[in-house]
Amino acid sequence: MILAIDTSLGSAVAVVDRDGTVLAEAHTDDRLGHAEVIGDLLARVLQDAGDPVITHVAAGMGPGPFTGLRIGIAAARTFALARGVEVVPVVSHDAIALGLLESDDDAEFAVATDARRRELAWTAYTGIDADGLPVRHAEPALVARAEAEIALTGWIWGEAAQLDAGLLGRVAARAIAAGRIIGPDEPLYLRSPDVAAPKTASPKGGA
Repeated sequence: MILAIDTSLGSAVAVVDRDGTVLAEAHTDDRLGHAEVIGDLLARVLQDAGDPVITHVAAGMGPGPFTGLRIGIAAARTFALARGVEVVPVVSHDAIALGLLESDDDAEFAVATDARRRELAWTAYTGIDADGLPVRHAEPALVARAEAEIALTGWIWGEAAQLDAGLLGRVAARAIAAGRIIGPDEPLYLRSPDVAAPKTASPKGGA
């Protein structure tokens, strides 16, 4: 059983079995209240799924804003540590891509999501591989909204409003079955955090 968690857009959680069947899922589109809702979403899906024995935790690694994305990743790592199970990192855009590729496994397109500050995060895909996993043609990158049409010339693309944690879990299930690591160990933050660590004050006086 796989517990899937993603906070790259809103907050989304799901329980998926080894065959990719979604047993329970819950989400909220609020992009600011991740910390306030993630615990309730986790409790809800685990209860709805019948308190399953979780063997893996799929963590959406972004791309996404620093503040929201780190909450989901921290929740995934904490849950996995407490249960003594493995974290499976997944590029969040791969979940969106899988949903599109399941109806056309040869499709070539770009997935875009809101990066705030009048920017989009995007990743390009060219079909599904032999393991049933989306093939990334171009890794996640940032582009100004005003320049998106030019930067993505040649790609069919659209902006996704939310991410389905069930699809994130299905990507993880296929990666596990294939014995592959498909996501990064470190989060794909869109940019550095807005708040910098305070500077250490210099001691008054001199030697």
